[in-house]
Amino acid sequence: MSGKISLSRDGVVATVSIDNADKLNALTVAMWQDLARVMRELSTDDTLRCIVLRGAGDKAFAAGADIAEFATVRNTREQGVTYHREHVYGALQAVAECRHPVVAMIHGPCVGGGLELACQCDLRISGESGRFGVPINRLGFSIAYDELAAVLPVVGRAAALEILIEGRVWDAREAFAKGLLTRVVPDEKLADETRATVERITAGAPLVARWHKQFIRRLIPRAEPLTAKEIDDSFDYFETEDFRIGYAAFLQKQKPKFTGR
Repeated sequence: MSGKISLSRDGVVATVSIDNADKLNALTVAMWQDLARVMRELSTDDTLRCIVLRGAGDKAFAAGADIAEFATVRNTREQGVTYHREHVYGALQAVAECRHPVVAMIHGPCVGGGLELACQCDLRISGESGRFGVPINRLGFSIAYDELAAVLPVVGRAAALEILIEGRVWDAREAFAKGLLTRVVPDEKLADETRATVERITAGAPLVARWHKQFIRRLIPRAEPLTAKEIDDSFDYFETEDFRIGYAAFLQKQKPKFTGR
């Protein structure tokens, strides 16, 4: 099986690694599912005080979903609904709702689903090599409502529009200036800065950290519940020519020529 979610433990700190080195830690369906399972299990462990979420190695945090897998697991509207609403959002929700503080340690690409995952963490610390964006407009499909709702409270309206409509990938300094990151450090200091951050968190009262997460989550304004039709309509791109063009161009490493149909 390509890719895995690795877990290690050092006292009261757990490290969860997204590990698919050959594809810049892109996540397969199995990895989305396993990440959700691991995070839910860690959330119930009262002996933990902090979790670090990172990409394995030093090349990438996560380059989103494994798009090469789409032909078999996300090729129809029905598959797309399951893929996004169950697999991807299931993992995002598990990270966001984890009772313990979660720190994202970021280097290299943190794009698409990788950016969505980082936004579910409580703190985001990046090396200067960090790259951030959701350039799915080049693939001919839109972000799912559940995923947008998970990202919007972190990046805000203006940045979300820039990320999604322009499709540009930001460097770490720009991402920090726009409020996406907690802090940016040179790559060679990333591990030390993450370790120091974790030490400050674990020195505090663990129950208080969990309460503060709960309080802040409760006070974040939430949109009115979506109707079933709105959710269904958000997957209309499966019936478009542009979706097929974008996906084929990605696999062939060509620039797509969209038709608007």
